[in-house]
Amino acid sequence: MKHILLNALLVCAGSTIGLSQQTFSTCSAAFLGNKMIVDQYTTKGKCSIPVTATGELTVNTVELSPTQSKAVESIPFMVAIRDHKSQTLTQYSRKETKRVNIQNILANCRKGDYIVLLTVGSQYALPHNEILVR
Repeated sequence: MKHILLNALLVCAGSTIGLSQQTFSTCSAAFLGNKMIVDQYTTKGKCSIPVTATGELTVNTVELSPTQSKAVESIPFMVAIRDHKSQTLTQYSRKETKRVNIQNILANCRKGDYIVLLTVGSQYALPHNEILVR
């Protein structure tokens, strides 16, 4: 368990080497409802949701511990969709948001597409920013 927590911290901290202390210094993750989407907050973590998923999609700063990952504060983000056949990235909305109904996004997706989350501020590390629609 200590190894998983260490990996999680390295994922967030690794991107700050050689950069200012403020850039990508705050760990964040995508949540559907109150559940973090990534299966493990490590370099090997994967994000996926079924095409039938429901609930509110948010991106939050996170508090990581060996026993749980807790959402702390919602942060602004934008959404794009990557088509699985052409790999084309299309902007879902031009507006930043702090929450969106996942069904509204999934109405524009097919199985195999990726929902891509973009943070608005460079202080947020969001290493698991692509969500596979399965």
